[in-house]
Amino acid sequence: MYIQREGFKTTVSSRVYAFHVINAPDATREFTVTVQSQAFRPDGLRLQDGPGICFARLGKELLGHTSPVEGHLMIGEHDIKEHLKQHDAQHPQGRKKEH
Repeated sequence: MYIQREGFKTTVSSRVYAFHVINAPDATREFTVTVQSQAFRPDGLRLQDGPGICFARLGKELLGHTSPVEGHLMIGEHDIKEHLKQHDAQHPQGRKKEH
């Protein structure tokens, strides 16, 4: 399976990341993953976390389901907490405080 990020669009309340997935011998599929703008906050996600958390969520959905995955996914609070916990485990010094 090959997942390629195509870019993102910003709306008033969210960022929508677009992905192109090739899973031979199946046809290619297009997916979008939405992150609400309020997720990007000092104690939450950084803007640069957006593509990674969306890529990870899409990959998890595609690998974890035997039935077709919906074309649009949403990043929820559970996804954010899981992502931040993983980030903190990989970088024990944690996040730098921005003033």
